Amino acid sequence: MKCCVVTLGCQMNQSDSERIRSVIEGMGYEMTSVEEEATLIGVVACSVRQKAIDKVYSKIQKWNQWKNKKPLVTFVSGCILPADEKKFLKLFDLVFRMNELPELPDMLHQCGVATEFSAMHPLNDLHREDERTDFWQVDPTYSSEFEAFVPIQNGCDKFCSYCAVPYTRGREVSRASDDILAEVKKLVERDVKAITLLGQNVNSYGLDKKGEEISFAELLRKVGELGQRSGKDFWLYFTSPHPRDMTRDVIEAIADYDCLAKQIHLPVQSGDEKLLRRMNRNHSIEDYLKIVDDIRELLPTATIFTDIIVGFSGETDEQLENSAALMERVKFNMAYIAKYSPRVGARSARWEDDISPQVKSERLARLSDVLKRTSLAHNEAMVGKVYRVLIDGRDRRVDGALTGRTEGKLPVRVLDGSEDRVGTICDVEITSVAELSLTGRIRQVR
Repeated sequence: MKCCVVTLGCQMNQSDSERIRSVIEGMGYEMTSVEEEATLIGVVACSVRQKAIDKVYSKIQKWNQWKNKKPLVTFVSGCILPADEKKFLKLFDLVFRMNELPELPDMLHQCGVATEFSAMHPLNDLHREDERTDFWQVDPTYSSEFEAFVPIQNGCDKFCSYCAVPYTRGREVSRASDDILAEVKKLVERDVKAITLLGQNVNSYGLDKKGEEISFAELLRKVGELGQRSGKDFWLYFTSPHPRDMTRDVIEAIADYDCLAKQIHLPVQSGDEKLLRRMNRNHSIEDYLKIVDDIRELLPTATIFTDIIVGFSGETDEQLENSAALMERVKFNMAYIAKYSPRVGARSARWEDDISPQVKSERLARLSDVLKRTSLAHNEAMVGKVYRVLIDGRDRRVDGALTGRTEGKLPVRVLDGSEDRVGTICDVEITSVAELSLTGRIRQVR
């Protein structure tokens, strides 16, 4: 029996998929990446962007056609809006939410799926203190031997006007810090090199359990102390924080421990005050720049990434230029720039999508040009210097080359090195650069 799980969307969905795979493997299934081989096939969906949800409809249309030729059971989970969930119920054999993951074997059995699921399966021993977070107690089947995602928080209380996440994942819930630290400890002992703490608003960790849980800064310090005691060489990242909850003590914690990576992903979404209010971001440009100044002061080597939306409802040319000015001021190392698209369920879906596709593309190109220029200036200063790089695979474009990322998550093409260095941290001398990437040669393996 073979099962294929297709993952769409963000790193949180990838983490969810790793737990779904654990449950399915516990039922006696062999996992495959080839859809045609599977008799059980599912998708971890993303309702945040229309393109991602369109892929789900395309997949299920194809899979349902296969049912005419072979036995096949389909399922869907993940980040799903109520409107999409209602439609999926008519298309998939099974629709379940992540909080229902421990019941997946029973649900599949009711769908007629033959399994080797045993009464001794560890899922039967899960505690039911909070039915929304039971799935965190499922040990994931990690998709990499040297990189791992650890969820620490789920849901969102911010209600940005363009975002559907509060309606797909619900309100913020923090995972128990003891469980988080136990999972991180296991990964460190396995010699995992890059660990990422995940949450929709990761730095709001603990705010829903004041007096019961530690703060996000305290959680980082505990991981930092764990790293010091272990003597292991690894980097810990987190994504995505919200500027409203990004406090100086978080940055101070990162500065105090070598294993806490000097890389900050801080979504701004717009450089215009009026547009930020329309987006319901609840932070000002002044607030954002204060955080950036704190990062530059306490973490002088840190890279800064961001997210920006262009073509949001009502955005003017002047407001777009304010975003460009902010990018010039901050000099981001990377910016994930997206053209706005309304999502049913989000508040802005009720507003006119009044920016044409052509103008959205032009505005994306405008901000991309700024990013390329500021990123290149930063990268040029790296030439001739040696940086630690986590080698993560073969380069598909250059024979004999490898790919990797610096501690600051800047992509590097490594021109020399054998494949046995994949999954190791090496010292790499940067020999040349491009706008958004680096090239170098290995100097030492750690």
